[in-house]
Amino acid sequence: MTDAHNDGAAGPLRRRSSATRRSAEAPQPTPQPQPTPQPQPATQPPAPAVISEVPRQNAAPAPSPAAPAAAPAPSPAAPAAVPIRSTAPIQSAVPAKSPAAPAGSPEAPIQAPRYHRGSGAASAPAATDEPARQQRERPSFLQQERREEPAKTGARGALNRLGFSLAPGAAERAVRDNELLVSQHWPGPRTIAVVNGKGGAGKTPTTVLLAAVFARFGGAGVLAWDNNQTRGTLGWRTDQGPHDRTLFELLPEADRLLGAGAQSADLAHYVHHQAREKYDVLRSKPMRLAQENRLHSSDIDAIHAVAAKYYRLIIIDSGNDESDPMWLRMIDHADQIVVATTTRDDHAEAGALLLEALEDRDERSAELARRSVVVVTQADPKATAADVNQVVTGYRDLAREVVSIPFDHEMVDGHLRLGALAAATQTAWLAAGAAVARGL
Repeated sequence: MTDAHNDGAAGPLRRRSSATRRSAEAPQPTPQPQPTPQPQPATQPPAPAVISEVPRQNAAPAPSPAAPAAAPAPSPAAPAAVPIRSTAPIQSAVPAKSPAAPAGSPEAPIQAPRYHRGSGAASAPAATDEPARQQRERPSFLQQERREEPAKTGARGALNRLGFSLAPGAAERAVRDNELLVSQHWPGPRTIAVVNGKGGAGKTPTTVLLAAVFARFGGAGVLAWDNNQTRGTLGWRTDQGPHDRTLFELLPEADRLLGAGAQSADLAHYVHHQAREKYDVLRSKPMRLAQENRLHSSDIDAIHAVAAKYYRLIIIDSGNDESDPMWLRMIDHADQIVVATTTRDDHAEAGALLLEALEDRDERSAELARRSVVVVTQADPKATAADVNQVVTGYRDLAREVVSIPFDHEMVDGHLRLGALAAATQTAWLAAGAAVARGL
């Protein structure tokens, strides 16, 4: 019984060590092989800590319990005595200091050790650390309240020039907000079509002065394009460059200008730069007959492709024939339309009919009509405030925004320059540009 208890307490490693020592000291010429324990059936694997007793081969007395300390490591060829479960990690060896009860003893059954998986309770605090850090908000040292500049205009501005520091009033704040709107740049080029089916409704002044507003506050990259097949006057009301070329000279060079070797400076051969207002003009040829100025839809596509490659904002002055392919193709390229009109009844009616016709054309044209901006210019100095208000009120249900421009002598004839207009007129055109920018 003593040998049996010692063999059961020492475990498989001790029995293999004892067998190795006896085989080395015994006088027999041929050592007896170490028996291999029979594996358990695969269908019912035992618990990792259960130790099966190995049958004894020799009757020699077992070594003392202290002998396993100097025993060598088991042979790699010997199979493990404990089958490995596939669902839990396994310990390398059973501790030798805790004597185990004999197998099958009812008083001291051996319980299989319980292991915690990595996703269990031990790792739960670490999983909540990241959300806790995300929930903690620290005020940034870089976040600072934007300081408002003191007033520069009006009575407040006059007092500030004397040494005061007064905040701007509501009117000056509105001007500053509009300046920010027209100063922004958009991801990709934007095209604005200025339309009205009636001649003399103010399409050319609207095209020129909107281009000047966006170029003054937003920088270069603005093109005013005369897409009029019947004697467009955009070139007559702007400065001419060192040449007299028009879109008809640019069209044959469209493929080259769209190539990889073309440069933005090459456009200076075809456009006319406005040195004071910082935008470019692509002219038509008003001295030719209308039938000689007509272009095909593919020609409009080519010119627009060149313009979109080199300019961030394209403002197109259009003709009066709404059925012309040039006019229709312009609408197809437009991101927003601006209806130019005066306080005259025929001009206002023509613009309203155009918006209604666009709503019936297709879904995209209808969306352009709903998001349109109407610019009402007081071209007649005798028009009253009631006349202007009547036109503005009539367009409110047809367009997204309506802006009125007061009468200004500098807009009647000659070259158009934003800086030459009265302060109130410049502020009104800035408001018109901000209304357009809100739709881009």
